[in-house]
Amino acid sequence: MLVPWLLAGLALGALGTWLARGYALRRRLIDQPGERRSHSEATPRGGGISIVMVLLAAMLALALHAPAHAVALALAAAGLVLVAGIGWVDDHRPLSARLRLAVHGAAAALLCAALWRAGGAPLDLAIAFAAVLVLVNVWNFMDGINGIATSQAALVAVACALFASTGPAFWLGLALAAAACGFLPFNFPRARIFLGDVGSGALGYALAGLVAFASIGADPATRLLVAMPLLPFLLDASLTLLARIVRGERWWEPHTQHAYQAWARRRGHARVTLAYAFAATLVASVAFAMRSSTIALIMVSYLVMLALGGMAWKLLRR
Repeated sequence: MLVPWLLAGLALGALGTWLARGYALRRRLIDQPGERRSHSEATPRGGGISIVMVLLAAMLALALHAPAHAVALALAAAGLVLVAGIGWVDDHRPLSARLRLAVHGAAAALLCAALWRAGGAPLDLAIAFAAVLVLVNVWNFMDGINGIATSQAALVAVACALFASTGPAFWLGLALAAAACGFLPFNFPRARIFLGDVGSGALGYALAGLVAFASIGADPATRLLVAMPLLPFLLDASLTLLARIVRGERWWEPHTQHAYQAWARRRGHARVTLAYAFAATLVASVAFAMRSSTIALIMVSYLVMLALGGMAWKLLRR
């Protein structure tokens, strides 16, 4: 079942992206170059709808195959529809930040309900709610050069699937990774279509859900390890946001101040995307290697990675 599952996700992801590109061109959903953007050519947006469709199809297939998980999957799917739906509308016409945040909060509540149904503890629900709000926005902020947001999502999804090893988190992680790989040829190394808010927001929500479901019933050490592959994206997003707040800038507006964007201006999109993919793979490998480690050692490894990541962020922004 594994190979057909992956091939189906890959094929549907590619087909859906091709169809989304045609739709975007007909509707003139085009991102124009500008001083607050990292691309230099007018490019269609909204291709991430293909990944959303694959995930919803995967959730339906799992619900039919394992009815015991049907309610939890339905609740999680409803949250995904909310995040993707508000992003899809925003791709067609700009919406207020307050409205988007309210919808993201409702989606987070639905994911919490899904976790509760699946046996999650109150702490699981609180972390998942915050994770949705954080990761939806992080993936939106960090979707600024060709392939970076999708490749990072694919790598984190595979890591979550391997940590889960079975159940919905395993199969959905692989479905997300396969769909992302179907989308990537349209976005990397040359972008023929962008994810759009529909795609970047959905990826953030899906990853929050995968990390949460993969962590149910796990000890604190394992929970830290499951989240570790998120570090490369979280560090760049968090440090850049903090720097903008300290300078008194309008931090919620589009910009090109992330470390990956500064680096891409000097080295090009492809090298930076591959470098971030290498970093995420390295961090995920460390996480797997530390599965038998004590929580104290894992915390030390986090501190080392945060220190190294902070230094890299500062150097890359010069």
